[in-house]
Parts: sequence; structure tokens; C-alpha cells
Amino acid sequence: MREPPDDLDEADLLHVVRREWDPEVDRLEHLPIGFGAHHWAASVHGRRRLFVTFDRLGGRHSRHSRQSLERAYASACALSAAGLEFVLGPLTSHSGTITVSVPGGALSVGPWITGRSGDETLAAAAELRQTADLLSRLHRSPAPGGIPVWRPLLDASFPDQLDRALSAPWRTGPFGEPAREALSEHATRVRGWTARYVALAGRALVEQENWVPTHGEPHPGNHLVTGTRRYLVDWESLKLAPRERDLDGLVASEVEWQTAYGAVQPDPRMLELFDLEWRLDEISQYATWFSRRHRGTESDAVAFEGLVEELARPDRRQPT
Repeated sequence: MREPPDDLDEADLLHVVRREWDPEVDRLEHLPIGFGAHHWAASVHGRRRLFVTFDRLGGRHSRHSRQSLERAYASACALSAAGLEFVLGPLTSHSGTITVSVPGGALSVGPWITGRSGDETLAAAAELRQTADLLSRLHRSPAPGGIPVWRPLLDASFPDQLDRALSAPWRTGPFGEPAREALSEHATRVRGWTARYVALAGRALVEQENWVPTHGEPHPGNHLVTGTRRYLVDWESLKLAPRERDLDGLVASEVEWQTAYGAVQPDPRMLELFDLEWRLDEISQYATWFSRRHRGTESDAVAFEGLVEELARPDRRQPT
């Protein structure tokens, strides 16, 4: 996120980091990177030492419990301990947990590693083949005990819920009415996407014997590349799921990546399922975002651009 959260006091966060991970930390610096979670660099005498993440609960992880987030991070740590050196997971706190409750969500902390992430060079052909190799190793790994299991994020009631939310003006901030109008214009398409998603999700749920550990969002923004190593980061989305949950970016790249990944042919219906899941989850989150009070910050502008993109981009329609 581009701005620090309004509802968290940075001094309180510093206290939690010192108490639970490193008593020598003397400064937190909010980092305007990523989208969804908030991040800080934790420093000791001006030298960055830890990477701090605040995840809000709700949606993918229960609003009332951080259990599923804890399980996702714990499973990532188990995969790393089992030999997947590219899995960069969080550190265990002094309390023995990976996440620590703070108002509105949970805090986690990982080591600070200097590298590059998220730029266009990470989508080059050679880089994509390296990504395919990492995903192949991840997908061949035994699933850790307690790994979260994928379930559909939305059900058939979503279009009706959205229609009710759109029935009155959103005088919630500068993007409220533009967002409501954009969603209203595409309401029929949202209904069609949802129906297709529900049908494909039902098909996926009867084939669970072939599910594998999946990252969920292995795009360039979740890579960290140093001079000698490549890591996958942001493991809050880790789930046991169809392998296609991780493969859409590779298939869309038109790069010969299967020599690095293996001979398994992706199921086009499952590729469509997770493309729809991404689209509908983004639409759902942004609808909630703009139906509530907002000020027109840089994060709001990025979110509105994301909403428009998901509503307008072409469908990935596959054979039935």
C-alpha cells in the first residue's frame, strides 16, 4: 500500500516488533510497495534488519481469527525447511507463533534481503523459465500438514449482493460514484462470470486427489532476486489447490516454459477458473473499498485503475 494505515500507531507497531522479534530495532519506515498488505523496514542504528508485514483479516482469512493466515505462513516455513530454499517465509516470534495479533489484523516479520522485485525484466523469457522451475519443484513437494485448502472465494449469491450494494449512490469519496457506475455498467457480465466460476469451481472440487501446494500469486511482484538467488515471497496465499492456480502467467507468456516445468499439460478449464477467481475477487474487494469512506489517496487511485482493468479486460473463455 502507498500510505501507512490510519488505524495503526507506528509506535505501537514498533513495540510489538521489539517485544516479539528483535529488541534492538529502533525505527520503522513504511514502504510504499505492493498492494493489499502494508510493509515496513525495521532498522537498527540505520541498518535495515527486518521486513515487517501487516495483513488485514477478512476475505481470504477470517476476520475473527488469524488461524488460516498462521497456517499459510507455517506451511511456507515447513516447505522451506524441507528443502525449497526459494521459499522466503516469515520468522517465528518469541511467543512461538508466526503471526501476532494487532488491531484489525496480524503482524509478521521476515529477514531483510536486498534485491530487485516486480520489474519488467522478471517477465523475460529466461526469467519465466526459472519461475517454471521453481513452481515445478513446489508442485512436486509433499503438502505440509495443516496447509490451507482452496475453496471458492465467491458463490452464486455474489451478483445479487453486488446489485443491492449498487442500488443507491456511493457518496463515499472521489471514486465512489465512478466505481459504482463502472460496476453497474458491467453488472450483466459480472453475473455471467460468476455463473461460469461457480460451475468450474464445482468441477475442481471433485478432482482434489491431484491438488498440489500452490503459491497463488507467483507474479513478478512476488519475486525477490539477489545477485545469486531467487526467492518467492508473500506466502499468505499458499493453498493446496489445482496446479493451474499458479500457471496462468506462464501459459499466457507464449514462452517455451514446459522444459523447465515438466510434461504436465494444464487443464484449460482450470486456467479459466483461476482467471475468473482473480477477476471476481478483485471486483469484490474494490466494490467494498469504494462503497466505504475514502479520501482519494494514491492507493485509492491505484485501486480504481485496478477495478476498471478487471471489468474491461478480455475474457479467457475455454471449451466446456
